[in-house]
Amino acid sequence: MDFGEVIGFGVAGKPSSGSAQLDWRGFREIHVAFAAPDRSTVDAFFEAAVTFGADVLYAPRLWPEYHPNYYGAFVRDPEGNNVEAVCHLPA
Repeated sequence: MDFGEVIGFGVAGKPSSGSAQLDWRGFREIHVAFAAPDRSTVDAFFEAAVTFGADVLYAPRLWPEYHPNYYGAFVRDPEGNNVEAVCHLPA
């Protein structure tokens, strides 16, 4: 899927990963989100990321402002990027 400056990779019209060409003058973080098959995978992603030194942005939780089943965790990688694992399925 091509969204202009952003490209998403996935199946069934839902990107599971993506890429963007950025202008690095005046650095801007990127947000990378990975679709997880279940909530325990989101939890495992978060625990592994924190174990390896990622900064915690948001611990795993429901984000009802996105939709009722949006369960995600966000960390900051060593380059300053926002990395997310998300499950869109009910528990």
